[in-house]
Amino acid sequence: MNWDGPDTGEPKLDEEDEWQLYASAGYASAEVVTETEGIEEEEHEEVWFDGDDLELTGAPIDWDAPPCPAPLGIAHIIRIGACDHCLHRLAGRRTELPGAPGGEEIRIEALARDAELAKFETPDLCPLCEDLFDDVGNIVSRVVESTEGIEHSTIQFGIHLPKDLIQEEDRIRSRHGAPASRPLKAAFVDAIQNELSGHMPNVKFIKERPDLMILVDGLTLRIDVDVRPVFLYSRYRKLSREIPQTRWPCRACRGREDGCESCEGTGLQYLHSVQDLIGEPLRIALNAEDTSFHGMGREDIDVRCLGSGRPFVLEIKNPKIRETDLDKLVSTVNESAEGKVEIDSLRWSKRGEVRKVKETRSEKTYTIRLKVDDIPDENTVVKSISSLSGVVLEQETPKRVSHRRAAKTRKRKIVSISDVFVEGDEVQMTLRCEAGTYIKELVHSDEGRTVPSVSGALERECEVLWLDVEEIHAD
Repeated sequence: MNWDGPDTGEPKLDEEDEWQLYASAGYASAEVVTETEGIEEEEHEEVWFDGDDLELTGAPIDWDAPPCPAPLGIAHIIRIGACDHCLHRLAGRRTELPGAPGGEEIRIEALARDAELAKFETPDLCPLCEDLFDDVGNIVSRVVESTEGIEHSTIQFGIHLPKDLIQEEDRIRSRHGAPASRPLKAAFVDAIQNELSGHMPNVKFIKERPDLMILVDGLTLRIDVDVRPVFLYSRYRKLSREIPQTRWPCRACRGREDGCESCEGTGLQYLHSVQDLIGEPLRIALNAEDTSFHGMGREDIDVRCLGSGRPFVLEIKNPKIRETDLDKLVSTVNESAEGKVEIDSLRWSKRGEVRKVKETRSEKTYTIRLKVDDIPDENTVVKSISSLSGVVLEQETPKRVSHRRAAKTRKRKIVSISDVFVEGDEVQMTLRCEAGTYIKELVHSDEGRTVPSVSGALERECEVLWLDVEEIHAD
């Protein structure tokens, strides 16, 4: 990874990736900018090496010294007490070895030119990094320990350093360091990554979509490992009229961890869901923490979804395994969910497809069976229902979803109606509708909230017996 100066064009970050603002210059801005920057600058000017009258180890500091790589500039960096690592990154000199060994080489050359430099005592802490580089080995050991057992091939590092240290290091480096010398944060990330590569030779360090995001707190040396989720795309068919699409918390205890008597300790209103019937075998196979289900809409609990199925993306959270045989997982899901849910295939997906799936609005084909009170003759029924083909409905928010949907009137088109047949006092038909059409309300009118309706066309009370989603025309 080569640092090429201050970053002025970072791509817009996802909300969950905002922590990257702590990252090194290789990932995000190396500088900390605040509204009170000018005030803070004045406060620090009284503390740090700001003025020819400041003395260090008994000798005045020459702030007018030329910047590195001039010999006098290097001598000045040595006088203020820079450690070997900081001397190497600020000196702008090529050496056979990187990091601290390279800084030691530069220091020996400088002492050979000016023996007086040896009289300057090394301060307790390097004024540029506060001896942060001495902790690299400790940090690497903690990273290796924290990631043990987690399958990964890419890592992104973020470093959180104290703001005052970053500001003062930048002030000294910009004034006395060589042009394009490495900022502290970027150099610190490099040092960690270089040593970590010896422990993880097959791991790559990248900026976007890593398997692991690791945040290091430079003050406490705390290591936070964020295992990025994996995503799988498929279509499901729901064969049961008794399961919801996603987990449904118990109405009595609202899904508390220990549940209640009503839900028999499960915390769930329904023991099974499409999410868990598919997600649990995948979660177990990838040794993950949990799942989130992102479907292209949803059907009611008592509605089957047939045909090629409903598209969805399953987000698998905190997986310790990231690669597996998807064909075997398809078989595992279908065996464990037999008679309830089934899928034909699985493929790896990305977070961006979640938005695409959730925002796609597709026409759907349904088969519905209804009961008609005091049903007219068959010809009248077929003619009346067929007259609704091609009409545009006006549907107020149904009573059954008014607690979670905004009160508004929606216009939806019935694309076509076909295969209408009568059997006693029951009618069955197939219809294709625009996305977002409330099909049950189209039948019984929801007390006049849907106009026109089958009930209105027949001038009879109608009751939905069952409903199937035959096809979701998403492709």
